[in-house]
Amino acid sequence: MESFYLSQIDGVYVIALSIFIGIEVIKNVPAVLHTPLMSGANAISGIIVIGGIIQLLTTPLSNIPATIIASLAVVIGIINVSGGFFVTHRMLAMFSKPKKK
Repeated sequence: MESFYLSQIDGVYVIALSIFIGIEVIKNVPAVLHTPLMSGANAISGIIVIGGIIQLLTTPLSNIPATIIASLAVVIGIINVSGGFFVTHRMLAMFSKPKKK
């Protein structure tokens, strides 16, 4: 049975195609739907954080490269989730009615 194998050039093709599709999708999203799109991106980043935490919990500390990469995934994912929630909150605040004093 053959195992699935991606060469490095196949990985480059996948990344390039993903970037192109991502730009086209985001560019064609109406302004009204940007807030739900941000919420979906926050959910995906949350899944990345959970995956990084699980990887940290299951990887032995002697495997230094995996520990470093998983730690970076958790830190960058948390930064992305926090920033995403901040931006989403500001976007929603633009649509709310001003409070009367």
